[in-house]
Amino acid sequence: MNRILPKIGAAVVTVSVFLFALCMLIGFNFGAYLVCMFLPLGWIMTAAGLRHESGEERRVSADIGLSLAAVYAVLILIVYFAQTTSVRLDDLGEAAASVLDFRRGGLLFNYDLLGYGMMALSTFFIGLSMMAERRADKWLKALLMIHGVFFIGCFFLPMTGMFTGLAGKGSGGGTIALLGWCAYFLPVGALAAVHFGKASK
Repeated sequence: MNRILPKIGAAVVTVSVFLFALCMLIGFNFGAYLVCMFLPLGWIMTAAGLRHESGEERRVSADIGLSLAAVYAVLILIVYFAQTTSVRLDDLGEAAASVLDFRRGGLLFNYDLLGYGMMALSTFFIGLSMMAERRADKWLKALLMIHGVFFIGCFFLPMTGMFTGLAGKGSGGGTIALLGWCAYFLPVGALAAVHFGKASK
C-alpha cells in the first residue's frame, strides 16, 4: 500500500498535467478547471510516498513539503471548485464576477498563484528530503528542487499588480507560460511513477 498509493498519485499527476495542457490548447476552460482539482490530490499522494521513504535524517524537510502540499490543495480546490460551480452556474453581478471569475483576475486568480507558490515550496522540500541513488531519481530530485524557484514569482509578483487585468484578456503569453510549466512538470509525474514502480518490485 505504501508503494501503490504514491504510484497511483504520480499517475494522477502525470495524466492531470497532460489533460490540462490539452484543454488549454483546445480552449476547453471547464475541462482545465476540472483536471486542476485532481492534480493536488495526486501530488499529496506522491509527496506522502516520498515522505515515507525520506528517513529520519530528512523527515523534517519531508514533513514541511507534505504540509505545504495540503495548503496548496486547499487553495486550488477552492479556486477551481468555484469556477466549476458558482462562476459557471450562477448569474453573478459585475462586482462578484470580478472577484470570483478566474478569467478576470482578482482575488481567486491571486489565490491560484498563491496555491502554486505553495506547491513550488512543497516540491522543493520534498526534493530536498529525497535520497536519490538511481539516475532517474536524481533527475526527479533536481526537477523538484528547481521547481521551488516558481515560489518567488507566484508569491511576490501578484503584489506588484503585474497580473492585474491580464487574466481576462486571454493573452497568448499566459497560455504559453502555462504550457511551458506543463512541459516542465509532466516529467516530474512520470519520473515519480517510474520511481514507485521500481521501488515496488
